[in-house]
Parts: sequence; C-alpha cells; structure tokens
Amino acid sequence: MKIGFVVNDVATEKAHYTTNRLALAASQRGHEVWLTGAGDFAYEPDGTLSVLARGPGDKGYRSLERFLDDVQKPETERHVSVNDFDVVMLRNDPADDATERPWAPTAAVAFGQLIASTGVLVVNDPHTLANALSKAYFQHFPEAVRPRTLITRDQDMISGFIDEMGGRAVLKPLQGSGGSGVFLVDRKESPNLSQIVEAIARDGYVVAQEYLPQAKDGDVRLFLMNGRPLVVDGQVAAFRRRAKAGEARSNMSAGGTAERVQVTDEMLGLVEAVHPKLAADGMFLVGLDIVGDKLMEINVFSPGGLGSCQQLYGVDFAPAVIADLERKLEVRGHYGGALENARLATT
Repeated sequence: MKIGFVVNDVATEKAHYTTNRLALAASQRGHEVWLTGAGDFAYEPDGTLSVLARGPGDKGYRSLERFLDDVQKPETERHVSVNDFDVVMLRNDPADDATERPWAPTAAVAFGQLIASTGVLVVNDPHTLANALSKAYFQHFPEAVRPRTLITRDQDMISGFIDEMGGRAVLKPLQGSGGSGVFLVDRKESPNLSQIVEAIARDGYVVAQEYLPQAKDGDVRLFLMNGRPLVVDGQVAAFRRRAKAGEARSNMSAGGTAERVQVTDEMLGLVEAVHPKLAADGMFLVGLDIVGDKLMEINVFSPGGLGSCQQLYGVDFAPAVIADLERKLEVRGHYGGALENARLATT
C-alpha cells in the first residue's frame, strides 16, 4: 500500500503527533509512506495531480524521532503522482493555519476532493470535511447529545443567552479548533463581554454554548474508527484531558494533562447517537470530546492523543488504524469503483 499523510507543513511536524504515529505504523507494516503539506499540491496543465512529498525510505524504524528526522530531510523531497497512492489521510489542523495561512484548510479539502475523484481512498471523506470546516457541522448531530448553543454575531443576543444560562457560558469562534479563542464567561466575575465578543467576531460568527459544571473535571477524548470506539486488546482509546489551573480549555495544546478514564454507558450512548451520521459522512477516524452526558465537539480533521493513550494503557492503537485501511482496500478490490469514497471510508 502506498499511503500519503497530509499535514499542515512537514517541516513543523513533531514526533509525538498522532499523524506520525500512524505514518510510522504504516511504515512498520511494510507500506510506502509519504508526508506532504497542505500547500504542496499541484494540478498540472494536463489534468493530472501531484504532490511535493517527503518519505522515510524503507528503513526499519522503531523510533518516532528517527522516523520523522529522516522524513524532514530536504533530500527526500520529490514530486509524486497522486494516482500512485492507494490511500490519502487528510490530517491537517485548520486551527494551525487560521492566522498565517487561512487559505490552506480550504485548499487541502479541495485537493482532497480532486484526489478522491481519481479513485484514491481519501479519509476522512473530503466532501464532508468541506462542511466541517465550520463548527455549524456539529449542529447537524442529534440535539440530545449537544449542549444548548447559540450562533450569532449579535452581542445583545449573546448577552441574553448568557443570562438565560444562569450567567455562565462558553464563547468560541465558529471556525477553528484546538481550543483557540475559547472563553469561559462568568457574570459574577463581571468580564468585559463586549471586548470578548468583538475579539471573536472579528473573524466571523460567535458560538455561545451552555457551560456544563462537569467541565471542571476536564473532558474525555474518545477515538472512533468507522463510527465505533477504537478498541485494541480490549482497551478503548480514550483518556481524560484535565485543564491546568486557571485555564478553561482542557486541550493538550493548551497545557492540559492526560489521565486514564473508564468509558461509561453514557459515553457509549453518545457514540450510538452519532454513529449513523459519522458513518454516512465517511468520517473514518474522529475524536469525540465529552463532558458529562454531552458532546462538546467532534474533531474530524486531526484528532490527537493516540500517544497519550499508549502511555496510559501500554497499548499501541496506531497499527489497528492502518490495518483497517488495508481491509478497506481489499473491499475496494471486490467492488471495483462501485463504492463511493464516503461509503468505503467507513466500511
């Protein structure tokens, strides 16, 4: 199998990122691996697609650091025809490009759609990812699993919503992820609501969300593959993300810490509720962010934390993800081109 991983920028990748764990697992299973950035695609005059990519070669790597070090060497860079790939994983994080390269997330999705049209399996499905660039995608999931939410640029409406929620609410931008631009508003502390709303609204719409008291204990990141919990050797890929003192965000990128967690029936109930849409939308690998009995977000672009899961439970989940992609290619072989990308992505 020849597999490409699309990241924000190969030069800025870190060894501990989940994408690199997946790439190393693919290499260890004997597959040809390439990494490329969201700005490294080319649509050529003859209608063919290529990417400027870097690969580790065919060494037997055991270390993530050695693997990525070889990938990032300039001499490994070359133009690779998209038609040569069997699978492409879109793993770029839109939030990382929101300020300096706002064009990059849209470009990655657009080229992902073109790649899928050539018959290459692209996960997660790029046509659905185009809708998921906005947090409004989350509102298409069952109301029962979501906290109460208002999306607007109207400051009076936001103020009224916060009062309706008892004086506490979470404000964040409609675009973006990774905990960027997230504020916990508490009327008792008399925050300057106008300035917060103006700061978020400069880049678009504001999401005002019900504050869940259980959030004081952080949230739970639960990995789903094909819309079901990712399980290896009886262990579910899930962990609690606890925020550092004085921080409203529990994201690992915002200084959160990882802890072991017991997956509850309530969490599994949330999975059952979102599974039909995730499967229909071709969302192969996602991360659910759970607080209490509600979903705060569904990360469909580049859910991270498989390394935390491995450290907490002593289980490497990455090979199971690659093995499932191998299985999908076998399924495609039986059906030829009869299965649409979204269908094959979660088969």
